[in-house]
Amino acid sequence: MKKLTLPLNKSDVKELRAGDSVLISGTILTARDCAHKKIFELLNSNKQLPFEIKDAVIYYAGPCPAKPSAASGSCGPTTSARMDSFAPRLLDLGLGAIIGKGEMSEDVREAVKRNRAIYFAAIGGAGALYGKAIKKSDCIAFPELLSEAVYRLEVENFPAIVAYDCSGESIY
Repeated sequence: MKKLTLPLNKSDVKELRAGDSVLISGTILTARDCAHKKIFELLNSNKQLPFEIKDAVIYYAGPCPAKPSAASGSCGPTTSARMDSFAPRLLDLGLGAIIGKGEMSEDVREAVKRNRAIYFAAIGGAGALYGKAIKKSDCIAFPELLSEAVYRLEVENFPAIVAYDCSGESIY
């Protein structure tokens, strides 16, 4: 199992292969369907995003409220294919990696390859495990979306599998 610290550097990305198991530590952002729609409204209006997209990692998830002793509640991945229409543009804008569940479109795989990025697969049904990997959680954009807002998460040893590597290879 490879340990990765975010932000990813180009040598880390080059070494990762489809099927590699990884433990991710560092800062990731959450964004689901509703947040992506708001992100694209801003982009299409030539407005600045409320966070930096370059080299960011977006996790397709919405954290559940935390218990008093925790940074986050359960935080399992949502189906990545629902973001197929959004991902290529964000990757072209410099998004470094995606974390989600399941196969994405050929357009996304090509955008991952074109931009030397990574798509990590998270395990569906393991939201409690992922919640425990979250050490800090802050809502940074679109709070009106509640759990679908954009959150900045500090994670430690967040388990994932390289689904699409930067050369375009896939586990699917």
